[in-house]
Amino acid sequence: MSTPLCDVVVVGAGIVGAACADEFARRGMRAAVVDRDLVGGGATAAGMGHIVVMDDSEAQFALTRYSQKLWQALRTELPAEVEYDQSGTIWVAADQEEMVEVGRKHDFYAQRGVPTIVLDEPALHGLEPSLRDGLAGGLQVVEDAVLYPPCAARFLMERAQKSGAQLRLGASVTEIGHGRVQLSNGVEVQGAVIVNATGAWAPELTGGIEIRKRKGHLVITDRYPGFVRHQLVELGYLKSAHAVDSDSVAFNVQPRRTGQILIGSSRQYGAEHKEVDQQILGWMLRRAQQYLPGLGAMSAVRTWTGFRAATSDKLPLIGPCPKDTSLFLATGHEGLGITTSLATARILVDQITGAKSEIPIEPYLPSRSVKEFVHA
Repeated sequence: MSTPLCDVVVVGAGIVGAACADEFARRGMRAAVVDRDLVGGGATAAGMGHIVVMDDSEAQFALTRYSQKLWQALRTELPAEVEYDQSGTIWVAADQEEMVEVGRKHDFYAQRGVPTIVLDEPALHGLEPSLRDGLAGGLQVVEDAVLYPPCAARFLMERAQKSGAQLRLGASVTEIGHGRVQLSNGVEVQGAVIVNATGAWAPELTGGIEIRKRKGHLVITDRYPGFVRHQLVELGYLKSAHAVDSDSVAFNVQPRRTGQILIGSSRQYGAEHKEVDQQILGWMLRRAQQYLPGLGAMSAVRTWTGFRAATSDKLPLIGPCPKDTSLFLATGHEGLGITTSLATARILVDQITGAKSEIPIEPYLPSRSVKEFVHA
């Protein structure tokens, strides 16, 4: 059984898929979205919701900064349940060696128009008195923000639906490509363009994609209002993020509007099960307490895991897949899918419609890393 031809079928209803559907519908294209689960599930539900500018490379900076500006422009339309809060990020320096990195980041951002403030030890503790004594300082990135990812994804999907997008949930996708999406219930959805936005599961539908699953843990506490005021990230987080073969943890905490504290982060390759790994969890929490000793007396109300879609060069795959002109990719965002969802949608739809993109698209094209391409 087949459905009428759409302009585009988006496979995946996480925040990237929802953003793509919204952008397609906004530009007057007939879009359909299919997912085996609910809107905003998967990695979206397992993410911290940090809208952060990153500087690992010029391409990463361009995508994160562009998307951050798109979130800022959307801010007045977001409903309260999205919990968008421009609280800012503080990159915490443990010692003088890390303060050198603070200076480098400050200069990098200043040259590109991103407001930052260098904090010495007294200034850091004035902003975040719960941090332990003896830290050297930090860098405050004032325009970074946090939001609640599942509700953000639902907002984007609902807006897409109001503009005519169709949504099909509850059936797995078994095959995609050449203008068709086959579902496990026997339904075939046809589209002139197919978008694979299934995150860490993208290679199961599109063979040859160089994406690896990277498991992460998160913990959320009971309500402790005011204990943390900014997103706090250790500068050593960058070393953790760059580890490609070994397990790693880093101090990364986020204040929620509810007064709860979201604690991360961990990274594991080769862990296929979604169950909580108590050894990794304990390692992650001990690391967090090295910066915020008061966390040890707090009650945790939930612990969960998710899988990030990681590429070897830390950049997502956004654009056409070789050997199938109907198939496009929007995956491989690793821990930046929430941040970069809006920019991903913009530059993807720009490519499909022939519009000029605000930033160069070449660094994100799948052709840079896709091997011999086969359909799953």
